[in-house]
Amino acid sequence: MTILPRLAVTAALLVAGAGTAAAQQCGGDFGAFLEGVRQEALAKGLSPAAVEHAVADMRIDNKVLARDRAQGVFAQDWRQFASRMVSGYRLKFGRQNMQKYASTFDRVEAETGVPAPVITSFWGLETDFGAVLGDFETLPALATLAHDCRRPQLFRPHLMAAIEIVDKGYLTPQEMRGAWAGEIGQTQLLPEEYIAFGTDADGNGRVDLRKDTPDVLMTTGKYIASLGWRRGEPWLEAVKVPSDFPWDRAALVNKEPRSSFAALGVTKADGSPLENDGLSSALILPMGRDGPAFLAFPNFEIYLAWNKSLVYSLTAAYFATRLAGAEPVDMGNPTPGLSVDQTKVLQEKLTQRGHDVGGIDGIIGENTRAAVRTEQQRLGLPADGWPTQDLLSAL
Repeated sequence: MTILPRLAVTAALLVAGAGTAAAQQCGGDFGAFLEGVRQEALAKGLSPAAVEHAVADMRIDNKVLARDRAQGVFAQDWRQFASRMVSGYRLKFGRQNMQKYASTFDRVEAETGVPAPVITSFWGLETDFGAVLGDFETLPALATLAHDCRRPQLFRPHLMAAIEIVDKGYLTPQEMRGAWAGEIGQTQLLPEEYIAFGTDADGNGRVDLRKDTPDVLMTTGKYIASLGWRRGEPWLEAVKVPSDFPWDRAALVNKEPRSSFAALGVTKADGSPLENDGLSSALILPMGRDGPAFLAFPNFEIYLAWNKSLVYSLTAAYFATRLAGAEPVDMGNPTPGLSVDQTKVLQEKLTQRGHDVGGIDGIIGENTRAAVRTEQQRLGLPADGWPTQDLLSAL
């Protein structure tokens, strides 16, 4: 069910740097490659029996290569994606699971500081609370991607960690199944994360992130905490923004005290005043000034660390606020955005004007939004960073 695999997102960003991977053994005869894997795993102190068991399961999976080569641009806008993913079904079952595993969630929060709605948001979006775990064989998938010389520096360490999962007795090679890029379990953690944070929370003697829900919740909480989660602080809040707001200040990279936004007339979604404090905040307008608006706090960075896609990260964070009791956000009436092909044309035009948009890829990332704001200001348009057909025509 993984909507936008985390490792795949990172992998796509590293394709251009694949030439730096020469230090990692890749390509060539697959048998020779496996011998290198075997020797590296043994040198790490993993047991010969586990190494042989794992290596025997490795092969080239052409379905993985096809999926890797076919990665497309994530084209849905935030309103489309969030409306589909934060569904009544997920809200209902998310709340039921928070109640069902309340004692475990209490333990997790006491130990890590990460509250139940945050973990549950990832749990729901990644696998529908464990219902859809993925059916790619992990060891063949990672061996395939590590052997492929595009990004072995990314995948080979996870291949080694997957062997260690076998060595520790957490999962057998046959049990180890998940997403095509190597993510495993109910919250789709990567093998290195599995090893680093895996916790036997139910005390049955092994860490099983596919079947043992207490293990899943505690391990996920520890992983999120490792990313820098700040105990007791919010992560996201829907807000209302006045029509005379200086729109160029609405940017994820623009961090200001919450009191600054309050002074500019930003209020809570229900119109009540914001807290007048110094908590670092950024105003996010995922679909421009006429769409929904959010204040993102330092804990929102953890969502971006989990998945670099703003559309996914903002959806997961919004889902967590709903699970925590927030009302549905006002989606507003945003101006329609651009298609992927139109965005590429826009990026070409912006590049011709000297802007660094991070590549002509059809993705509206922060570099593209920054360039859009600059051009909107130059053209006398509200600089909200949302690319529209009017802007494209003006350029």
